[in-house]
Amino acid sequence: MNLTSQQKKQKLQGTLCAVAVLFIWAGWLVVSKLGSKTSLTTYDFMAIRYGISSIAALPILLYFKPWKNMPVRKIIILTFLLGPFYTFCVFTAFNYAPAAHGGIFMNGAFPALTIFLGIFFFKEFPVKLQAVGILFILLGSILSSIDGSIFYDGTSWLGDLLFFTSAIFFSFYLIFCRLWEVTLLQVIMCSSIFNAAIYIPIWLLFFYKDFSYINTANFYLQIVYQGLVPNLLGLLLLAISVRYIGPNPTASILAGVPAMGTILALIILRETPGIFGILGLAIITPGILIVALTKSRSSS
Repeated sequence: MNLTSQQKKQKLQGTLCAVAVLFIWAGWLVVSKLGSKTSLTTYDFMAIRYGISSIAALPILLYFKPWKNMPVRKIIILTFLLGPFYTFCVFTAFNYAPAAHGGIFMNGAFPALTIFLGIFFFKEFPVKLQAVGILFILLGSILSSIDGSIFYDGTSWLGDLLFFTSAIFFSFYLIFCRLWEVTLLQVIMCSSIFNAAIYIPIWLLFFYKDFSYINTANFYLQIVYQGLVPNLLGLLLLAISVRYIGPNPTASILAGVPAMGTILALIILRETPGIFGILGLAIITPGILIVALTKSRSSS
């Protein structure tokens, strides 16, 4: 089928948006690891994530009022799944594991976990090729975990476990977004506004401290990146990509997050993977592609 000039333009825009999200997510791994080496605590990162994004999103949400057609039960569930427990696991993990492991044990785990959850929520069962992809992801994750324990730190397994725990929360969130057909503004509302309303008062009462002595350049990098880039810009670009080129091509591009995260961590953080880490990455990337691009079998 011949594409019109408008369709070609949209396909290019969608592809560029997906590539941008790839770099945003991979860059977030490096920025978060840089932040873990400062005096900022996990609780500060959580406040930055919710506080800054909610300030930026609040005027838009007040105008469009995405809560009007959304039941309270759904708001509570989605807010919880992307809430303080989820972000605590994510940011604490960077204190123990290499940045690249975030891409492996979070982004690598999403496709496999959503397939398992899809069995219960949508009666969709994995085909044989997806089972092979899941085995690739599992084997690659095991090799990467061994690599982290040998070459990075004996406690890196704890960071891997926390990354994987956060992946479970995010996978449930993805499933419910599909089940309830949640809009982009509703996602931002639950992930930013309501969580800020819950967490910021707790942070101010129990965890707030004077930020004046923190390295200014790194501090403001964390504020801009953690508060605005993945939560708002990343979600917007992801929505455009899925709309213009579809979910499968978008997923295939985002399968490169673990590899890109490893490359950026090597260049910026000087985190050099060992032989097990390289093998794990080489195995897990095609595993993600297989799982993301193969359609599950419906029980009907």
